[in-house]
Amino acid sequence: MKDLFERIVKDKGPLGKWAKQAEGYYVFPKLEGEISNRMRFNGKEVITWSINDYLGLANHPEVRKVDAEAAKEYGMAYPMGARMMSGHTKFHEQLEQELADFEQKEAAYLVNFGYQGMVSAIDALVSKNDVIVYDMDAHACIIDGVRLHPGKRFTFKHNDIQSLEKNLQRATKIAEEHNGGILVISEGVFGMRGEQGKLKEIIDLKKEYNFRLLVDDAHGFGTLGKEGRGTGFEQGVQDGIDVYFATFAKSMAGIGAFFAADKDIIQYLQYNMRSQMFAKSLPMPMVKGALKRLDMLRTMPELKEKLWENVDALQNGLKENGFDIGKTNTCVTPVFLEGDIPEAMAMVNDLRENHGIFCSIVVYPVIPKGMILLRLIPTTTHTLEDVAVTIESFSAIRTKLKKGIYKRIAATMT
Repeated sequence: MKDLFERIVKDKGPLGKWAKQAEGYYVFPKLEGEISNRMRFNGKEVITWSINDYLGLANHPEVRKVDAEAAKEYGMAYPMGARMMSGHTKFHEQLEQELADFEQKEAAYLVNFGYQGMVSAIDALVSKNDVIVYDMDAHACIIDGVRLHPGKRFTFKHNDIQSLEKNLQRATKIAEEHNGGILVISEGVFGMRGEQGKLKEIIDLKKEYNFRLLVDDAHGFGTLGKEGRGTGFEQGVQDGIDVYFATFAKSMAGIGAFFAADKDIIQYLQYNMRSQMFAKSLPMPMVKGALKRLDMLRTMPELKEKLWENVDALQNGLKENGFDIGKTNTCVTPVFLEGDIPEAMAMVNDLRENHGIFCSIVVYPVIPKGMILLRLIPTTTHTLEDVAVTIESFSAIRTKLKKGIYKRIAATMT
């Protein structure tokens, strides 16, 4: 018999094997200063494109005031206990009702964390007789939730409706044999590529197939649709989404998440989502802070307008300069380049140290081998000067990448 930790010590995993070179700089970096378009990294000012503070609420004076007042009044502990036992308050109920109204659903359920909530909701919604069909590019929280499913599950090619229909035919046959149902899962906005999920086309398939649709709209909530109500409103199909999910960790610059659906579905989740039944309630400052942020989404359209001014300037500028930004039709701005992981590390070091640009780097296994994805997240706090400097810097590093300069630098690093 082997020692359990023997494998862990020898095999660090596809990302962990780079820990010695990457930790503290490429992964687990320390950004300092107030959350904004410019922060400090390694003692230098950098333009930050890796903060999901789309609407600039993280340090908005009205938000900070409400957060501080709530913390002073209630502390960070209240309410203590899980919602079902002793952690329920009228403010949790108020936030849920306002979220349900905002998303034009009958009811909503507040959860502590988006990742944990999605995993647990999938586990609760399906039984062993049911079949899950989900987009192969779905977020890790969806994948991990599906892994808990004891029944059949199928992936369909990313945003490929023909592939989805083929898998719905397979799923229908199995569901009928086992007297089960079908849950289709997509994202409203795919967080790496920036593409909207083809929700309208998926919902159109309900005319031929009997399934329910769960949508993870973490990046669409606050950025798309009227008043930032999300991708369902952007595409005019909110009624066709059976279970709508969004997180506060992006546009709301907070902690927590929620599901919105018919009352019966929400009540079922309340009584069957183990991650919430056995977890402490969301603390009061988070709840009252979320109420304030939601009110600002409804009443301050200028936040979303400024965001999209910056998005359009960045994305149009990148395309005009010959960069591949894929098929994004949202705020998420990917820049696709060719290269290996060591080249990517050398390139990002150059961006941060010599150009003052801090953005997320995405490599294998998140994307295919031989590809480098630099992901930019525009916010309302960015300026047109930030955009111009970034595009100029990207042009410079692309030239070095093509000339093999980063490959030579990487060889000396290893």
